Amino acid sequence: MCSRKQPYSHRSFVQRGETRCDANAIRKRTNLFIMSNPGQISPLRPVTRHITGHDAAGNAIVHSSSPGEWKSFEANDMAFDVVYTTSHFPADLNNDADLKAHEKLIESNQLGLVNPRGTVCRIVDFAPNNQCVVHRTQSLDYGIVLEGEIEMVVEKGEPVRMQRGDVAVQRATMHGWRNPSDTEWARMVFVLQDCQPLTVGGKVMKEELGIATGVLKPSGNDQ
Repeated sequence: MCSRKQPYSHRSFVQRGETRCDANAIRKRTNLFIMSNPGQISPLRPVTRHITGHDAAGNAIVHSSSPGEWKSFEANDMAFDVVYTTSHFPADLNNDADLKAHEKLIESNQLGLVNPRGTVCRIVDFAPNNQCVVHRTQSLDYGIVLEGEIEMVVEKGEPVRMQRGDVAVQRATMHGWRNPSDTEWARMVFVLQDCQPLTVGGKVMKEELGIATGVLKPSGNDQ
């Protein structure tokens, strides 16, 4: 195991003073989870989730590492992997309360796109020329392109072409995501945060799932 006495180098996650053997041991442990994720339909690299925590002495540790678990929609041209959720803001990490709440929510199979009073981190894979599902959620979302290119579609104006590393800040608008490629899959990561009801021109901007109504569960945060 690594000694915790040496400081970290700004160039590497391998600690100063470690031997090559130590570095290889770390690499080997990480590679254990480079495997096909349950339910993954895209050819993109499998996802691994690493959750940190503390031991009884207050030292930082890796609490758990696990492969992503995917659920596909729309004739297998889109798939979700829910990385993590929180159900309160600010989140309560004491006695692993957040971990327990996340596990309970996932087991309930009642999670919509948004988690009321909380957050959702979700990775989405889009097939080439996927069907664009225009929808709205009562949430403030950050969407980051990880692989490929994505077009962000809104009600007025031309679609915005987003490339790897580009970020969308989605503020409770009607929108959709389309992969314009004929051959390549695309991947985005989204962080959705519940927000206060939004009123524009006297109209409350409630959740609308469009053609995904009945396929996706309602979030239930706009009641």
